[in-house]
Amino acid sequence: MKKLIALLCVLFLALSAAAASAEAIPGLEDGVLTVAMECAYAPYNWAQPNDANGAVPIKDKDGLYANGYDVMMAKAICEANGWQLEVVQLDWDSLIPAIISGTVDAVIAGQSMTPERMEVVDFAGPYLYATMVCLTKEDNPNAGAKGISELQGTATSQSGTIWYDTCLPQVKGAVIVPPAESAPAMLMAVETGTVDFVCTDMPTAQGALIAYPDLKLLDFAGSGDDFEVSDADVNIGISIQKGNTALLDALNAYLADKTADDFNALMAEAIKVQPLSEE
Repeated sequence: MKKLIALLCVLFLALSAAAASAEAIPGLEDGVLTVAMECAYAPYNWAQPNDANGAVPIKDKDGLYANGYDVMMAKAICEANGWQLEVVQLDWDSLIPAIISGTVDAVIAGQSMTPERMEVVDFAGPYLYATMVCLTKEDNPNAGAKGISELQGTATSQSGTIWYDTCLPQVKGAVIVPPAESAPAMLMAVETGTVDFVCTDMPTAQGALIAYPDLKLLDFAGSGDDFEVSDADVNIGISIQKGNTALLDALNAYLADKTADDFNALMAEAIKVQPLSEE
């Protein structure tokens, strides 16, 4: 009986500590971290019809579950802090406004930590380092390109990303067409031949190769003829409401001892279980 009472006391203290921690963080008084993402951006995040491979329910989306690198990271952060996780599905352009308005606590959605975004939100992280690459069809003339100066033809990328706003304008031989509304739409544009190539990041490209094996990944790193990007462009972070230092500190405390190898290993798990890899 004494052992049982001692065990109950330990559990009570642990729960009390978690509750006290949550109460100290604005927005987490209920102990729930509400995280927004597209749920349509594999391997970062996607929607699936079941809870296979650790997927979690999407709020207000009956029968749909979220999974992917972002979900895996969110689950690990919540477990470390004693929080519950709630995933909300939003369009890409609605993510930052949801943070500003306080509709959600955090966005974990493959966002780069750009100065423009940091003017309106705070970022924890990075929680991933992403290099810039291109995708083209194997039978496209661009498949043999050794650097961005050799790329030719029509190109696009996803709206509101550094891929479209920063990288593509560096390709002098590109005819840049209007951006795609989502990552899947971007990939479909190159797969169907609507454009000659697209610019994206390495994880998105690696996931795309599983879905579309007739695509070729063009990685110009080390060639001397690569995209010029800053650390802010390749550092992927977790955005939260500006001034919420308690949440910022809690997120950074979890990420502090994580290495690029840790992130890449988790991303490899996400790529392995993404739905398209099973087709």
